Amino acid sequence: MPAIYLSHGAPPLADDPVWPGELAAWAAGLPRPEAVLMVSAHWEDAPVTVGATAPVPLVYDFWGFPEKYYQVTYPAPGAPELAAKVRGLLGPAVHEAPERGLDHGAYVPLKEMYPEADVPVLQMSMPTLDPGELYELGRRLAPLRDEGVLVVGSGFFTHNLRALDPSGGVAAATAEFDDWGRRALAAHDVDALLDFRHKAPAAGFAHPRTEHFAPLFVTLGAASEQDADDTSQPIDGFWLGMAKRSVQFG
Repeated sequence: MPAIYLSHGAPPLADDPVWPGELAAWAAGLPRPEAVLMVSAHWEDAPVTVGATAPVPLVYDFWGFPEKYYQVTYPAPGAPELAAKVRGLLGPAVHEAPERGLDHGAYVPLKEMYPEADVPVLQMSMPTLDPGELYELGRRLAPLRDEGVLVVGSGFFTHNLRALDPSGGVAAATAEFDDWGRRALAAHDVDALLDFRHKAPAAGFAHPRTEHFAPLFVTLGAASEQDADDTSQPIDGFWLGMAKRSVQFG
């Protein structure tokens, strides 16, 4: 399976005229996964913790939205076998949170990609925001790809809520960071990406806090050297002033 990083949007993504179709088309072009391992910007917990492996309610981790967004369901099967494999790869320090359902960084994009909710999903926490440590975490998870697991980092390619623009305007600094990221991903410049806070223009503007860029590093770690020649960016452009760039390795 490939390893992917996607920009996951907010609950109103479902109402966008373009983006849901882009996610659906992307998923349709992927091999069908045996399971999805999801690393979302919205779950930080150390040590690594795996979420529910049986049906539990979703985590509606957002505020001030219309009621309809709190009625969304996504009853994907749990993935206890995948949880066991993650523990096997990462060791006995992995914690479990059996009551923790999928947050919106997981179910919002998955609902567009796999609307039948028939692919088992396991969500895993980010134990740190350190790029190098997350990269190494991804490297340890890479063998899952050979077993049909789609490793997904879910964030937002830029995430400065003060730069939100409902009219669709894009700040020059946001566009500059997005273009730098486009070029770094195309060149598979892992070193530059891991050091983005120093190498990327406007990094502090694009990511005042880095949790939405951090899942990319897990994806980068899960990607192999051979994937450098088989990298694509299936989704780009902007949504409410934020870059929705997404990338596929392999």
